[in-house]
Amino acid sequence: MTDPGESIPLASALAELCVDIETRRGGDPALSYTAQLLARGPVHIAKKLGEEGVELSLAIACGDDRAVIAESADLLYHLMVALAARGIDPARIAAELQARRGVSGLAEKASRPEPS
Repeated sequence: MTDPGESIPLASALAELCVDIETRRGGDPALSYTAQLLARGPVHIAKKLGEEGVELSLAIACGDDRAVIAESADLLYHLMVALAARGIDPARIAAELQARRGVSGLAEKASRPEPS
């Protein structure tokens, strides 16, 4: 476990989190919140992810930096659990972000297909 006062790169923390999530997959839901989430499935996880997004948005609007940090951690945790539940390797997200580097956000958004 990392000392909470120690600064580590976000990518390292997320990589460690992904390992922890996989370690808890199939574990006893009575002993592990992660196992409980995974056992309940993607729909339940999606609801939790949405709740965390709203909580983070409210913390940002209120200007409470400590709450923003805590809610950001909650949102990232639930996002990683959601990706695991869907079987999506976070490296695919990293590749998508890398592919977008140097491309105007407006141009990238305009290039997306219209929803049907």
